[in-house]
Amino acid sequence: MNKHLGAVLAFGVSTLSASVSLAAEKDPFMWLEEVEGEKQLAWVAEKNKRSLADIKQYPGFQGLVDNALEVLNNKDRIPYASRNGNYYYNFWRDSDNPRGLYRRATLSEYKKDKPKWETVLDIDALGKKEDVNWVYKGMNCLQPEYTRCMVALSRGGADAVEYREFDLEKAEFIQGGLYLPEAKSDIEWLDKDTLIVGTDFGDGKSLTDSGYPRVLKMWHRGKGFKNGKTVYEAEQASVSARAYTLGKGKETTVFINDATDFYNATTYVYADEKLTAVDIPSDSDVEGLFKGNVYLLLKSDWKHNGKRFKQGSLLYSSLADIKAGKASFKLFQAPSEGKTIKGVAFTKNSLLISWLDNVRSSVVRYTPAKDGKWSEHRLELDDKAVVGLVDVDDRYEDFLVSYSSFIEPSTLYLFNEGKTGKEKVKSSPSMFDGERFKVEQFKATSKDGTQVPYFVVMDKQLKFNGKNPTLLYGYGGFEISLLPRYSATIGKNWLEQGGVYVLSNIRGGGEFGPAWHQAALKENRHKAYEDFEAIAEDLIARKITSPKHLGIQGGSNGGLLMGNAFTRRPDLYNAVVCQVPLLDMKRYNKLLAGASWMAEYGNPDIAEEWDFIKTFSPYHNVSKDTKYPKVFFTTSTRDDRVHPAHARKMVALMESQGHDVLYYENIEGGHAGAADIKQRAELSALAYAYLLSQLK
Repeated sequence: MNKHLGAVLAFGVSTLSASVSLAAEKDPFMWLEEVEGEKQLAWVAEKNKRSLADIKQYPGFQGLVDNALEVLNNKDRIPYASRNGNYYYNFWRDSDNPRGLYRRATLSEYKKDKPKWETVLDIDALGKKEDVNWVYKGMNCLQPEYTRCMVALSRGGADAVEYREFDLEKAEFIQGGLYLPEAKSDIEWLDKDTLIVGTDFGDGKSLTDSGYPRVLKMWHRGKGFKNGKTVYEAEQASVSARAYTLGKGKETTVFINDATDFYNATTYVYADEKLTAVDIPSDSDVEGLFKGNVYLLLKSDWKHNGKRFKQGSLLYSSLADIKAGKASFKLFQAPSEGKTIKGVAFTKNSLLISWLDNVRSSVVRYTPAKDGKWSEHRLELDDKAVVGLVDVDDRYEDFLVSYSSFIEPSTLYLFNEGKTGKEKVKSSPSMFDGERFKVEQFKATSKDGTQVPYFVVMDKQLKFNGKNPTLLYGYGGFEISLLPRYSATIGKNWLEQGGVYVLSNIRGGGEFGPAWHQAALKENRHKAYEDFEAIAEDLIARKITSPKHLGIQGGSNGGLLMGNAFTRRPDLYNAVVCQVPLLDMKRYNKLLAGASWMAEYGNPDIAEEWDFIKTFSPYHNVSKDTKYPKVFFTTSTRDDRVHPAHARKMVALMESQGHDVLYYENIEGGHAGAADIKQRAELSALAYAYLLSQLK
């Protein structure tokens, strides 16, 4: 049992009963912002106890837990892997390894139904040995050998990690090796004895207002990470500073990225201890280096050297010209109506572009010939499912691609540049009866006339009588696209329980490129919420469901969406799962990483911006005089990205106003909400049990 939780279970705390109307200048529940205080955790324990008792009354609760565990522990699911040298590496969790194994197998072995894996790092054994609830957060390895690595380890799933040097060939930590204590750090290898590091240097001045690295230093082995020469310092108001490299070995070029806000950055080349500014749009993304050219994806229209390039276009310029301050970008590919570039990757001899066309995906391979012309080949996978690049590396010609849909489990294919076909490597078993269901794509008309697409997964025999339990999922922010994906948990614990599943593609996301995202920024945030409401109304108009049987779910920025959904239109929904949410938009920029999101939402400390922000701050818009559905809020004590106080304070306020709400705070889990398989299964089951209780 968690030590803090054990201490608070016996503490007890009384719930405020007086009705409170929140004013912007006075917050009676600010005391809940202290994350791990005794009084605060006692409050959490009391809420958890009551909510768990309520939700677990659902007769099928344990069956939902068992279903989720069966899915998460399924040893026949695809072990997604990435190639490094002669091995494919995979991170794996199951009932025997709840925290996970980092392991490897040769390609020939990997292709087998039952590969023989070699364990590289056992996170469960490490945690037991050190008595720390370690969560694996990845490896950063030195190129081009990729054998000397820094392993990132998080306590309880938080974003803050500690780094330890690791020998990948020997599969062991290096005694006396490089080490960084817990912080939100950024590191980049230059050679086996040198890194550029941004971290908390302990001077109170090395982090931005968002809590990310502000100062970058050259870290030489044996000299201590605090003692290196300063390479770059960002302003305190910047989001973060980081270094990255293009090229390998002696051909490596160091770039410095100063993120002035979430979507804009100043870019420099760092060479000979000098910084040279790179003339590119601040909101563009450097995608990588291929055959001597740097590829750039535009987020806005750009006039460059007398040419106009369209938003969403992929451009290229030679690295040599960029380093010389004479960048001359040319067009490689441009988006078209309804079609946008989702991602770019590079193999040894080809460039791959993931395209989205009306929220349907495909991948095209572009290969240059000696005469400078390019050949195009669309991968032989239809657009009825999601095509995802799993492992693409510019050291190799072959690459792995996944293919799945709402009702078709994932299949993994190996493609090779020397062949036009594909080789099926692995497939996941069907975990629910996909043949029972069908998928349709509809469009709803938003308040301003915009057509907003959404997917519906439903039983082929569904009766359009308005009585079907329906779950509408949404996010709508940060240019993140919601795409059709196979979820056996949704299949077993929702679809097979008689539910309809709906995936929304509202503005704020990236389904139609940067413009779709930018349409719902700041003062236009309401556009995302209007889109979501339009989909809910469209589902009701089609008699797929009705308000009594319609539930909604979202997390993080999607949790903010949920908060606005039920405060704006409580008449539309009868269940709300609001996960790791933002809710107090007056103080969000002062809590953890919140300041980094002001480019998305605005700055509440500026009166003119607070005027529009307060219209989508659920904490300030909930009313004691309005009847709301019984909302289920979830968060995590160890979430160091979105502060748990958002959910805590909203629950305290709503209860003080007399509203009936449910609340569960996992003591571990970070922003993901759960730290291991058991926690994930139980948290998932809580959500579905609540939804089924409310909507059936």
